Amino acid sequence: MNHAQVRSADVVPEENNPYAKNLWVIGILFFVFGFVTWLGSVLIPYLKITCQLTNASSYLVAFSFYISYLILAVPSAVLLKKTGYKNGMVLGLILISIGTLLFIPAAYYRTFTLFLIGQFIQGSGLAILQTAANPYVVKLGPIESAAKRISLMGISNGIAGIIAPIALGTIILNDSDLQALQSAANDLEKKALLLQEIANKVMAPYAMMTVVLLFIAAYIYRVDLPEIASEENEVVGPTETSKTSILQFPHLLLGAVSLFLYVGVEVIAGDSIILFGASQGIALSTAKFFTSFTLSGMLIGYLIGIILIPRYISQARALQISAFSGIVFCLLALVTEGKTSLSFIALLGLANALIYPSIWPLALNGLGSFTKIGSSLLIMAIGGGAILPLIYGYLADQFSPHQGYWLVIPCYGFILYYAKYGHLLGNKFKIDAV
Repeated sequence: MNHAQVRSADVVPEENNPYAKNLWVIGILFFVFGFVTWLGSVLIPYLKITCQLTNASSYLVAFSFYISYLILAVPSAVLLKKTGYKNGMVLGLILISIGTLLFIPAAYYRTFTLFLIGQFIQGSGLAILQTAANPYVVKLGPIESAAKRISLMGISNGIAGIIAPIALGTIILNDSDLQALQSAANDLEKKALLLQEIANKVMAPYAMMTVVLLFIAAYIYRVDLPEIASEENEVVGPTETSKTSILQFPHLLLGAVSLFLYVGVEVIAGDSIILFGASQGIALSTAKFFTSFTLSGMLIGYLIGIILIPRYISQARALQISAFSGIVFCLLALVTEGKTSLSFIALLGLANALIYPSIWPLALNGLGSFTKIGSSLLIMAIGGGAILPLIYGYLADQFSPHQGYWLVIPCYGFILYYAKYGHLLGNKFKIDAV
């Protein structure tokens, strides 16, 4: 195959690209990704209170959400092949709305299992949406600048992630509730009434979310969104014709491991920071805003990526800097206390911003006809957000939320290895020379 061959969409000017003019629709979906995903940072402490959970049990909220990616990544790709990308997006939004609607009876009966089922259904809808939306972003230009375009979508995702925990946290997390529960600790009947009152607070916002999601689904169903050409009918970049299995691409497999570890680290940094702040003696009324600080750091990182990639730094170099920064910030958080330690946890958002956008193009480079199954493998790797937070929750119970962050350092270490060496293994088609 001629190494100069690339996807036809990669050389089409943006003004003539049918996908580019619909980018704002994809931007709406990335806003939904961020909003629904980062509500978990508030739900974890909320459900820990209302359902009287341990740290480890409370992180089942993240597990039930992210495990859906591991289970449904490949089925989502099969489903989209039958329904088309547009109808798949609509189906994904409907699934998310079913999950949010389930929170109403879950809160009414104060049943943790129903909350977890609702989280799983929401994650399933997002798995379909992610599988459908990412190809549109990749279609907009050459692979060398893919991280830049994903960062642009990340801004929409990040803004939603900043808004979501503030909006929900303001409604359902209050120090007065904790104080009332503490004062009623010996009055079981009064305590049960207070817990039910706290649980009911989640009903109205999730009912509103259900309506909004269904409205967006109806809108996307009506909008003129072009279908993506089948991969069987287009050239997807250079590859070696001798390859017969996805297992013959070590840079993809290592990329999937890196993404698995990264998503776990990202979820820990975003979803644990409220409880981490509370463990440092910071009031819940203040701690509930900390996830937004982390995501603000990510937003700044996305902007940096848009400016610097690929003109000034390569995607591989951006990944190296990000992973190294994550190690440094985490070590500083571990050797400090209180608000100083919390500030370094928040700075992990800045370190994390360019990791996801950089791993994708590095892992998919040179896959050719294996690109589709490679993408599904990377979507499955998002399941890291299910496993690593559970391990962190166990460590937080055994030691402290502070010392639990030792888990994060080897994860960043592996990502740094991938950025420096791993993405080059077995891959003759280099996209980053800077």
